[in-house]
Amino acid sequence: MNNAQIIATYETILSITEQMLQAAKSNDWNYLMALEEDCRTNVAKLVSANPAPLSGEFQQRKVEIIHKVLADDAEIRNITQPWMGHLQGLIGSIGHERKLEQAYGSDSHN
Repeated sequence: MNNAQIIATYETILSITEQMLQAAKSNDWNYLMALEEDCRTNVAKLVSANPAPLSGEFQQRKVEIIHKVLADDAEIRNITQPWMGHLQGLIGSIGHERKLEQAYGSDSHN
């Protein structure tokens, strides 16, 4: 990958993380997961390319993009952490109910 291709890939990742943030804000979890996969694919493309260090303005733009991606990621986590905690609580509750049903039987069997 040349410098322009590397920056274009970083720009794509930035665009995806911005879309991820919007999906998180609108509680569109399915779209968020699909975007997360797209992001992962683009990051893997960068890693596998093993690009040479960027020079001058390209390096500066890369740093700007990374800072914005990290800020978006932090905001996404702030939105998704409470939701994940709620989801874990629901899953734990369902698991607890199943254990109780197995141990004591359910009312529907009486």
